[in-house]
Order: sequence, then C-alpha cells, then structure tokens
Amino acid sequence: MRDLDWTSFDVLVVDDEQDNLDAFRFAFRKSFRLHYALGGAEALALLDRLDPAVIVADQRMPGMSGIEFLNQAKERRPDAAGVLLTAYADMTVLIDAVNSGAVDRYIQKPWNSKELAVVLRQAISGFATLRENRRLREQLAHYAGYLEREQRDPIDFGEIAGESEAMREVSARIGEVAKAATHVVIEGEEGAEKEVVARAIHVGSPREEQPFVKVTCAAFRGDALERELFGWRRGAFDGAYTERAGRLELAHRGTIYLDEPAPLAPSLQARLLRVLTDGEVERLGSTETVRVDVRVVLSLTPGIEETWVRAGVLPELVSRLSVFPLRLPPLRERREDIRALAEHFLRKYARRNARAATSLSDEAIAKLTAYAWPGNTRELENVVERAAILSRGDVIQPEHLAFTARPQPAEPASRAPRSAPPASEADPRALAAPTSPRPKVDLSSQLDEIERRELLAALERCGGNKAEVARQFGMQRTTLYYRLKRLGIDA
Repeated sequence: MRDLDWTSFDVLVVDDEQDNLDAFRFAFRKSFRLHYALGGAEALALLDRLDPAVIVADQRMPGMSGIEFLNQAKERRPDAAGVLLTAYADMTVLIDAVNSGAVDRYIQKPWNSKELAVVLRQAISGFATLRENRRLREQLAHYAGYLEREQRDPIDFGEIAGESEAMREVSARIGEVAKAATHVVIEGEEGAEKEVVARAIHVGSPREEQPFVKVTCAAFRGDALERELFGWRRGAFDGAYTERAGRLELAHRGTIYLDEPAPLAPSLQARLLRVLTDGEVERLGSTETVRVDVRVVLSLTPGIEETWVRAGVLPELVSRLSVFPLRLPPLRERREDIRALAEHFLRKYARRNARAATSLSDEAIAKLTAYAWPGNTRELENVVERAAILSRGDVIQPEHLAFTARPQPAEPASRAPRSAPPASEADPRALAAPTSPRPKVDLSSQLDEIERRELLAALERCGGNKAEVARQFGMQRTTLYYRLKRLGIDA
C-alpha cells in the first residue's frame, strides 16, 4: 500500500489506570495521533465525536471489560480496528471476541513497544484501505449513476427530443423497428444525429444489454475495413502476428453500427451478404465458420445508395441493407427542435465544464433558430459548447453565439422566402445603386480572435495564474494549455 502518514489517523487508548495511559503516551506520542479515555464509559462518550482508525483497550477494567467495551465501540465505529491488551490468556474468551469481530488483534501484557507499533501500523493500514475502497466504490456508483443518467437522457438515447412533426415521426419509426431484428439504413446529412438514432434503436431493442459496436468506416482504407469487420488468423497477411476477432464477432447478439461506408470492395460485399443471409463469419486466412447474430445499422448521406447502385454494389446486398430505411430530416427543416437541443447541450457542457450558465435568453434562442445549420446538430452542439465557455453569467446571450463559416444550404420549398418583386416594382434606390458582392469573411479567424482576447484578458486579471484562469473558465488545465498553444499565446 502507498506510504501513510501515521500521525494523520486517530488512535484511541482506553485504560482505567492513568499510569498505563502515561506509559502509552511516552512510547508512542511522536509516532501516532493519540487520544485517551479512563474507562469504557468515558471512551464511548468520546466516540460520539471521534472517528478513530484504531481502538486500543485494556481487558481488565472495572464496570466494563475491554471486550465488552470493544463490542459496543464496534457498533458505533465499525471501521475502527479493535486491539485488546490482556495480562492473562483466557483463550476461550479471546477466541469468542475475535470471532465476533469486536477484537481484531490482541497483545499480551507487558507489551513490547516495537511489536505494538507494528500492530498499530497494520491496523491503520487496514483502516485506510477499507475507507479508500469504500470511497472508490461510492465514486464508481456515482459515476455509474451519472453514466446511466447520461444513457437515459431523452436526447441521447431513444426518446429523441423534438416538438416537430418530423421528429415525432422519426421517434415513432424508431419504436417500430427497435423491437424487430431488421437491418436499418439511417439517411441524413453530415452532422445529423445518425449515431444517436442508431443507439436509440439498440437501446430500445431486446439487444440492449448486448454490445453496441461502432465502426467509423472512413478510418479504414483499402482492405483494412474487411480485416476490421471480419478479423484474421495469425499469418493471414504481413503483420498478422496474432489472431484477432473482427468487429462482427464482437457485436454477437448486439448491434453493429457502420458509419458512412464508402463503396465496398467485391470481396467485402460477398462477405457482408453472407453475414446478412446466413449469419456466418470467416476470419481472413481461416476456413472455420463462426456463427454470429448481429443487427446491422448503416448510416448514409443522402444519395449514397444510388451511388452504390451505379458503382455496381450487389443489388441483393443493397436490398437487404435497405429493408427499413429511416430518413433523418436536417435541422433547418425542424427549427422547433432547436431550443430543446440547445438546452440539452448547455446542460451537458455546464456539467462537464462546471460553468455557471444554465439557460439561454430568448434573443439567443431567436438567433439560433434563424440560422440555417449546414452542419446540423453537431454544429449546434459546437456553438453551444463555445458559448458555455465564453459566457460568464447565468444566461447565454446572443453575443456569446458564433457560427462557423460554411455554405448555407437552401431552405426547403415549403420554407423558401417570398420571391423578390420584378425590377419594375423594386425600390428605385436599389436600381440606382446595385449592391456589390459581399466580401468573404473568415469567421473561423474571427472566432479564434474572440477566444484569444478572452483568454488574454483572463490571464491579465489572474496575474498569469493559469490554474485560476482554467478554474474561471470551468475547464481542465490541459485543455487551457492546448487552447493557449493553438492560439499562439505564450504565457
């Protein structure tokens, strides 16, 4: 165990004779933090305000023996180790006391200071270990409860937040398909909540307690995706020094989520089709068949399925993967959902970064709702995270919101603005002074400049104390160091 400061733990010594307490004080006053009591009654009263690691009691005391006292002390301070000092060896009584748990160790009198010091250190170590384990268990339970709450967050898992008719329809379709074993294709633009929907399908299904395996297909080039999905035997290719199971095997009885697969190689198409039709997997370089029961959820950007067909992907594979297509509407088509999503992300980053902001002003909501969100929900999350860092009050205001520079998608026909009037009906001033094209604005640089100014001002306020700056912004010091380095601030 780690080195302990023995003087940071309380040791209670109980004896009915002051001379014995004085002897204990003389032997151990520099080694341990000692407390004394003359007799059991006085010691029990002391335990109401003292939390000792060790209780040392003499057996022969009038009115209440050492064993009787330690039994009562154990009820009040169950973590404390009980050490009994006895001048006679009544083994039957001692064995019963040890078996009852009241006495952890006994020392025969006259005691040896070196031997007793070892016993006290061992008892303190046991107490410290007990308390540390309890603390870790409570911490783990706290984190487990936190993760459970995060998993059950209405936006994160299944109960997709949304007042819009489009999202109510998506939620209904999630509920319909979750209970089945059907493969699902989720179609949505970049930054939409496709993984959120995939996890919602998994959590709402009988496979909830089984693995949810995500594969970011764009991270694998060439035949690397085939190896990742199906695994390999030792020696199957250069560098295959050990045998490895593929992601499909790891997802057995659960769900595998394939995020944006590119056009697939013919060999991978054939292997995937075998999984979908027969539930069979063969690792690369092996002839042994492994049975798998796995649901495939696929995410695609709009139009990819047609691209697959043009690229010659097996029609049977396309049809099997597309049994249940689910279209996720972009955020600009469901502006009614922006408030709920923004408030969710604010709660998320307020907890993570210990920020004070707990709400968004009506003006901030209006600004978020007016934006077209080319990056969809992911962009909204980034904007709210940045606002949570920049805000200093309880409420996020419009000036805390900054959008990245990217092309704005066109509004759907139902939301398109009214067309401009003919030139004959237009404002004459507009005809006389045509507007010139708006210059391109590098918003990314402007956002960095805003952040740079905020950090420099905070450093000046805190006298260069980075720990205090990190505390004020509610971020980890490592995050602050990264941001300072990225922005070129040498502080």
